[in-house]
Amino acid sequence: MGARHRGDGAAMAALPVLALLLLLLAAWGGPGAAAQKRKEMVLSEKVSQLMEWASKRSVIRMNGDKFRRLVKAPPRNYSVIVMFTALQPHRQCVVCKQADEEYQILANSWRYSSAFTNKIFFAMVDFDEGSDVFQMLNMNSAPTFINFPAKGKPKRGDTYELQVRGFAAEQLARWVADRTDVNIRVIRPPNYAGPLMLGLLLAVIGGLVYLRGSNLDFLYNKTGWAFAALCFVLAMTSGQMWNHIRGPPYAHKNPHTGQVNYIHGSSQAQFVAETHIVLLFNGGVTLGMVLLHEAATSDMDVGKRKIMCIAGIGLVVLFFSWLLSVFRSKYHGYPYSFLMS
Repeated sequence: MGARHRGDGAAMAALPVLALLLLLLAAWGGPGAAAQKRKEMVLSEKVSQLMEWASKRSVIRMNGDKFRRLVKAPPRNYSVIVMFTALQPHRQCVVCKQADEEYQILANSWRYSSAFTNKIFFAMVDFDEGSDVFQMLNMNSAPTFINFPAKGKPKRGDTYELQVRGFAAEQLARWVADRTDVNIRVIRPPNYAGPLMLGLLLAVIGGLVYLRGSNLDFLYNKTGWAFAALCFVLAMTSGQMWNHIRGPPYAHKNPHTGQVNYIHGSSQAQFVAETHIVLLFNGGVTLGMVLLHEAATSDMDVGKRKIMCIAGIGLVVLFFSWLLSVFRSKYHGYPYSFLMS
């Protein structure tokens, strides 16, 4: 009995020491644990807020305060793709509106996909709603796409090369996959323009065959087929297929000077307007060559043939000179020019 009482007394005496040790351990790890808990709570609130906004709108509109709090400030375990744009009508940014349409398609494809998670969000900062953000990032052009990764600051590859790759949703999706490892299958709204145009063409052809069923000589018209083939060749050589694949902007307007550029300054990209200009120049050269051929082979009187010859030479010289000047503006350092530089 005495030994038992002595053991209980020793245990009772050890309790204050254990309690003191626990208090010391709590005091030692307390601030760090509390800070980590606060960090987790802030992160949870930010993710919950972003998920709530994303459930209402695929592209989250942000002002300066939201951008600094949810995109720039830690903690963050998610990536944010931000489009910096200027959509207000008085800004007259046509490219911004076109890029916004493609950006909305990409964001909607992600938002309504079965793989949607809180790993990545799509946001937008309009210049009129967040000019302070533009100043903070030293940004002077729009639209611009930047990926803000979950860890660290954006690197060079996190800024999308709009002038080179265009703003088509499919191109944006490839860039997002490269920067975030999130693969997005772009789903576009149904477009019935193509099937309608095909149906109209077939209807016209069918109508011609029906009306002229007894005389189908028009199908063997060499001039008609040559004209159709020429139009197709001119369209392809001017870059229409590149536009269809890359989806470049029609032109670029400098937000500071207001100057509109229709010719891209790089040999690696082009504008839609540039395609139309090159198509016109190629057509002018072709028309000049046709006039020269007719002047040499037709049975018209000599005076008319001379006029056709002079007109043909003038068209070839003028439009070829313009084509060469466009080439020089894109391939810097090209030494040759003709009539104009």
